Amino acid sequence: MDSCACASWSSPSPSETLLGFLLRSKLSSQSSCGSGEYAQELIRECAARELNAFLWISLIAFTAYLVGKVVKLARLWIGGSRIPGPPSPSFYGHRKLISKGNLVDYLSIFHEKYGAVVKLWLGPTQLLVSIKDEGLVKEMLSKAEDKLPIVARAFQLAFGRSSLFMPCFDKVQKRRELLEAELNKRLHEKAGVVSTKVVDSIMEKIHLLLAKGSVDSKVLSQHMAFTVLGATVFGEAFMGWSEVTVYEELLMSISKDAYFWASYNVTPFWRREFWRFQGTCTKLKYLTQKFVQLGKKNCESFCHLDEKPKIDPTVGSSLACSPAMMPDNLALKETDSQFNPSEEPCANIMGVMFHGCLTIASLIGDIFLRLALNQELQDQIYLEIVTARRLSQKEDYRHLDEMVLLFATIYESARLLQAWPLLQRCSLNADLHLKSGTTIPAGAVLVVPVQLVEMEGLSWKNDSSEFNPYRFLSRAEKGSLSAQLTGAAEDSSSKKSSYVSDDPRNHAAYLPFGYGTRACVGQKFVIHGLATLFASMLEHYKVRLKQGCEGDLKPAHSKRGLERLPSSDIVFVKRDA
Repeated sequence: MDSCACASWSSPSPSETLLGFLLRSKLSSQSSCGSGEYAQELIRECAARELNAFLWISLIAFTAYLVGKVVKLARLWIGGSRIPGPPSPSFYGHRKLISKGNLVDYLSIFHEKYGAVVKLWLGPTQLLVSIKDEGLVKEMLSKAEDKLPIVARAFQLAFGRSSLFMPCFDKVQKRRELLEAELNKRLHEKAGVVSTKVVDSIMEKIHLLLAKGSVDSKVLSQHMAFTVLGATVFGEAFMGWSEVTVYEELLMSISKDAYFWASYNVTPFWRREFWRFQGTCTKLKYLTQKFVQLGKKNCESFCHLDEKPKIDPTVGSSLACSPAMMPDNLALKETDSQFNPSEEPCANIMGVMFHGCLTIASLIGDIFLRLALNQELQDQIYLEIVTARRLSQKEDYRHLDEMVLLFATIYESARLLQAWPLLQRCSLNADLHLKSGTTIPAGAVLVVPVQLVEMEGLSWKNDSSEFNPYRFLSRAEKGSLSAQLTGAAEDSSSKKSSYVSDDPRNHAAYLPFGYGTRACVGQKFVIHGLATLFASMLEHYKVRLKQGCEGDLKPAHSKRGLERLPSSDIVFVKRDA
């Protein structure tokens, strides 16, 4: 009996399966028929039962999916109805209204009428919530950790699956922390954020431009950003590789179309233009992988150095391998620490190059034009640079901290630039509860109209739309910019500036690099890198607008928008020795 009991609890034998049960039932009831006919009938009946079971399971699963969607949509509608805002004019919400004008202008009107938190229905399933109050903005940015899916879609279409550019914060947190630690570590290295070789390469480019007379500030800014970021990602040898120019052209070409193709709900495989875009992305992936391999070869060459420096012949670079050129670059560390095996090789590298080049180039171009329009400010920064160079007696600009006005100029240019008019976040899975009592349902698009926060924030008083870098210097004299510059010039003979730099993060309305868990991880790296570049540049050259362009360079801004400078031709004038 014990053996029988044990056998009854063992795994079922083939005879105990559904097919075995059917065979036994059929054999017992129709044992007089031929075995061949029974086998066929049993197989057909078994297949019918299994198909029926599969259809029922599919129906139940699909019904559960639809019920979940309906429940989620109902929660969105109920939660959205509790947020103040204009009523939806139609089934499509305010989409048609917004398409006719500037969204920021409409949000300004709605905020004046409904308060600091305003909702807009962009469709039956899309709720937009705008937040303007400084305190609520920082609370929201700290709690809402996810980004819109369209951002990840744009990067995935162009570069493949990436673990650094995904909407869900939990999936990118570890990678972001490692990247931030690596970039911040370079702030304390002897070579500095931007090495001397990179600075010399850019200065050589500017020297060549002197022969042409003038250059488009946008083109030069793009080249500078690409050179700095490329040397950081791939190593200094990157500047001497023969296909760098092609890589830059491919990257800029992709930047023009990535978000356009990502806006499609269904990937447009039927359009020829899409396949041309994909072909460009494939070329970029190939070159990125090639550059990573060249970086590895440079690493091997460095590890086998003799007393004499060697040059890797496959790279075609005229730069000798030296300790300063040891390939301590992000590309090698990225390929050595790939967490998710399903992600596209080098996708994170291409994403960093893509996003970094666009944002850094925009900031460099704006700084150029701000300096060209403010010659007195430019001269005062030059005095700071000269003083810092006397303290260092070297060309590595280790006394960047003494150049407080240069840093303040970068901060102020970033504040007024505002690459995106709306800072966007979302909470994909959980409702967002604010201290004011407002509950924002999961799935809503959260936006911060940065221009409105900047214009009406208490941090900047009444001159928020004016370019005034002295707002970031705690000991600056009050009054006009020219008066402040004149007062600063009187103290220019002292070895230390009479001003102290104020951390822009102390200002609640300072949002050019974002805020919270999704803030830009390379903020410090970018600011110190640009300070190094402009310190070297302004020491040797003056930046001027091309003659005849002064009248065309008028600030482009809306009634409620911040100042935005268009691109213009600039001229470099060499300083007297």
